Amino acid sequence: GISHVFSHFDGECSLPEIEKQVAALQGEGLGCLLAIGGGKCVDAGKAVAWRLGVPLVVVPTLASNDAPCSAVSVLYTEDGVSSGGEFYPTNPDIVVVDTAIVAAAHERYLVAGMGDAMATWYEARVCLENPKAVTTTGCRPTVGSAAMGEACARTLFADGVAACEAVRASRIDEELERVVEANTLLSGVGFESGGLAAAHALAQAYTALPAVHANYLHGEMVAMGTLTQLVMEGRQDEAEAVGRFFVSVGLPVHLGQVDMAPGEVDRLATLIEAALAFPFIHNLPVKVTADLVREGILGADTLGRQLADTLGDDAYRRLRE
Repeated sequence: GISHVFSHFDGECSLPEIEKQVAALQGEGLGCLLAIGGGKCVDAGKAVAWRLGVPLVVVPTLASNDAPCSAVSVLYTEDGVSSGGEFYPTNPDIVVVDTAIVAAAHERYLVAGMGDAMATWYEARVCLENPKAVTTTGCRPTVGSAAMGEACARTLFADGVAACEAVRASRIDEELERVVEANTLLSGVGFESGGLAAAHALAQAYTALPAVHANYLHGEMVAMGTLTQLVMEGRQDEAEAVGRFFVSVGLPVHLGQVDMAPGEVDRLATLIEAALAFPFIHNLPVKVTADLVREGILGADTLGRQLADTLGDDAYRRLRE
């Protein structure tokens, strides 16, 4: 008995798409906006609701990213290249996650969400330990948000593989529930109040490479960025532990798994330049240079190839069948 109108999201959270949606909806007298879909649809919904001045209800249909709970929209060009972000004074008013819905999607989406979520702890830790680091809103990170990030990583290590098995068996169990919470809530609030660093800088930089952007999900690119960040920090043991987990669930761990090669000088240069343009990469407690980023990318690639050779890439291949 509630009147409603539908508006179809066309795929990129770009300013032209946002403006098109606002133009279509501003005369409808909306009482609230429901953003129902994946991460880019949710982010576009935040932008549209803010411009219309109406409350926002988010209903994610995927657990592939941490967009639903945050007060930021990541913006892209119409071609899908990262172009910055918008920040809002409030978070979505209601977020409704039905685990049965997100679990009905392909396993690859849940796994991509784990890649996005795993970065939360490693980026928050950097920001908390570096007195000069700030969050996306220019504030110092909180201890509570770092604790959420750590709980997020701990949950993924403990339950990630079992959650994948549950999705394959079309089974809703506690392990899956916890991973969906980690991907959506713990990561969403954790990154927002904990801060970003090199992991997301690399993830957004990969969107500057059309072939990568066209074929890989945000969380998969974040996974590559997390390994790179840990290598840049000199945390080799942790990089190996995280890499082992990524291999076990099917996330990419080396350049070959995102259709690149370490010898592609021009594409690497594009990737490095784009990463350095992401301001929060400088939350790392060291001077970040092109050489350091390059060494991190290539070092992570070497580690990832070793892990994939040792452990096998069956999970990675299964998600792409």
